[in-house]
Amino acid sequence: MADRLILASASPRRAELLRENGYAFDVRPPPYEEPDAESPRLSATEHAEALSFYKARSVAETLPAGLVLAADTVVAHQDRIFGKPEDADDARSILSSLTGTTHEVITGVTLLDAATGSRLIRHDVTRVTMRPMPPAAMDKYIASKAWWGKAGAYGIQDHGDAFVEQIDGSFSNVVGLPMELLAEMLEEFEDARQSHTPDARRDQPQ
Repeated sequence: MADRLILASASPRRAELLRENGYAFDVRPPPYEEPDAESPRLSATEHAEALSFYKARSVAETLPAGLVLAADTVVAHQDRIFGKPEDADDARSILSSLTGTTHEVITGVTLLDAATGSRLIRHDVTRVTMRPMPPAAMDKYIASKAWWGKAGAYGIQDHGDAFVEQIDGSFSNVVGLPMELLAEMLEEFEDARQSHTPDARRDQPQ
């Protein structure tokens, strides 16, 4: 991969995953305010893909070159989409909806060439079964503010043993960046570039 990888995210968890997997990259937080996770027009997978694209585009527009990587994670359960909680009350409401359930953690991932506009957009889905959370345990977790900035109001890397009973799929996807999918996308993006097909995927989220 000739271009420098640019992570369009302020998430320390995504940066840590990239470092742990040996990627060299720069960080450029996107100048982009996320909309509410609930959308009457988009499915959970479409929502996650669209937000990852908009994040990538907002950073790519500020750069002359570079391969921009952006991701967005949401949690879906019973036709509802949960993003990051706005405050402690919202975190409690989200956790109350998810505790004791099996739900889907979905991460949309975008690779966008800042110089050419070529892009590749994909998503990964992991099914997570969460243990019932007793009221005292929820109170303690809410007070800790560990839910801040986490889709679904929990982080498996922080309290996975306490809250999560089982995962079916990519662990790194639940953390916020599916590394298996990213490796496949980087290879696909490079193959497309070498075969002179600049847009690995032309459909743009609306």
